[in-house]
Amino acid sequence: MDAELDELLAFADRGMAVAWHAARRPDTPALITPAETVTYAELNRRANRLARALRHRGLERGDAVALLCSNRVEFVEVLLATQRAGLRLTTVNWHLTADEAAYIVDDCEARVLVAEARFADAARGAAGAATRATVRLAIGGAIEGFEDYAAAVSVEPATDLPDPVLGRQMLYTSGTTGRPKGVFRDEASLATAVTLARASYRDGNVHLLTGPLYHAAPLLFSLNAPLVAGVTVVLMPAWDAEDALRLIDRHRVSHTHMVPTMFHQLLALPDDVRARYDVSSLHNVLHGAAPCPVGVKQRLIEWWGPVVNEYYAATEGLGTWVDARTWLRKPGTVGKPVPDDQVVVADEAGNRIPPGEVGLVWFKASEVPFEYFKDPGKTASSYHDRHFTLGDMGYVDEDGFLFLTDRSANLIISGGVNIYPAEVDAVLLEHPAVADVAVIGVPDAEWGEEVLAVVEPRAGSVPDDGLADDLVAFCRDRLAHYKCPRRVEFVERLPRQDNGKIYKRLLRDRYREGAST
Repeated sequence: MDAELDELLAFADRGMAVAWHAARRPDTPALITPAETVTYAELNRRANRLARALRHRGLERGDAVALLCSNRVEFVEVLLATQRAGLRLTTVNWHLTADEAAYIVDDCEARVLVAEARFADAARGAAGAATRATVRLAIGGAIEGFEDYAAAVSVEPATDLPDPVLGRQMLYTSGTTGRPKGVFRDEASLATAVTLARASYRDGNVHLLTGPLYHAAPLLFSLNAPLVAGVTVVLMPAWDAEDALRLIDRHRVSHTHMVPTMFHQLLALPDDVRARYDVSSLHNVLHGAAPCPVGVKQRLIEWWGPVVNEYYAATEGLGTWVDARTWLRKPGTVGKPVPDDQVVVADEAGNRIPPGEVGLVWFKASEVPFEYFKDPGKTASSYHDRHFTLGDMGYVDEDGFLFLTDRSANLIISGGVNIYPAEVDAVLLEHPAVADVAVIGVPDAEWGEEVLAVVEPRAGSVPDDGLADDLVAFCRDRLAHYKCPRRVEFVERLPRQDNGKIYKRLLRDRYREGAST
């Protein structure tokens, strides 16, 4: 490890990586937004002011801060301030209802609630239920019962804190199968993360932030990592396929993180729109969070080149990674575990099963294992010795490469046969009339469950019986008939999260009443 990296690591382990870069390249843009460009020096000053404002309001090391905010500069300021003031940050999905937001703000034991004025209803609801959150700051406008964020920080000194201490983040699971849970870890050195971040970037690189920062992956890959490396981050306030191409072209973006639904929408753009923008600057397009249909990824690689790299991970921990060239030799894989026990496929008791057999996917716990906040029962049920499972299903091939099938909660059992909906989803997404799809199992008196495809049709397609029959036939040409939908329902919009996952539990609840029993 060279002296410069040693020095950066020492700063990062006190939450001051941005301060290190600000001292060396103060005029380098840290953030580019539609409204402003913020240099590393200015971003560091803003983080210092907020850290002091929180300390002056009684916050101490280990206290929790909840943040309800869209992709804007203040989000980054809160992240950096909590990192250097020793605080625990929980980001809140701003799509949640007031009751759902209140649950998270209360459960994480936040003493501070920072909220954007456009989410005032959810903020007021959360503040009313979270009695510990006595410090309340409003961003971008007024919220009843909240201090003005800008006024609170403007009076504070901008110099670096004399006694910075590393904070942490406690993010919540997506809650697709129940109440979300906080994923908690004790503090640890950032040596590995800092080393990887520095190795991933070169001088002059630019990262495009495409997803919402309340999610773990954009927060880590599109903000924390590039800022640790001293890279410029272009913030998209909201995802738009053509705007992403425009920003890649304009800022010569080299790195980005996306989810498969974004790929699908990019590929759906008219040919003349896609040809309008130069994307040759792209060096590393990282994706994960949800399964990517093989055909979608192949077409994107044909367009962008072998720069589309995939990881398999979760809020709870990292799993595997596969580069584009390896993936082209093994289409559909999410990578080869290194070491070979990093991810294993096993039965419910944690016993490994042979290659080719589908089982539960188990992750090896990191040196600092996670726990579900205030839920030792759920924590214990997720672990077997040093491995834990999230309920994903998959198999390894003879060469040791991991392939995912679906989540155990989504498994359809029809006539005693296991059907993995993700496989059917991938086929239906190939149909030109399908914009989005979710295949689920619903009760059936004869078969136990039947396969139902809930389809969001592409604009211009007619969602009628003829299209439904065509989709079933399309599947039967490509899959064993028992896997294919017996019924197709059309919806205007599927309940898909910003991280690419569909709330299949909500769909199952919605269609269960209409199913034959």
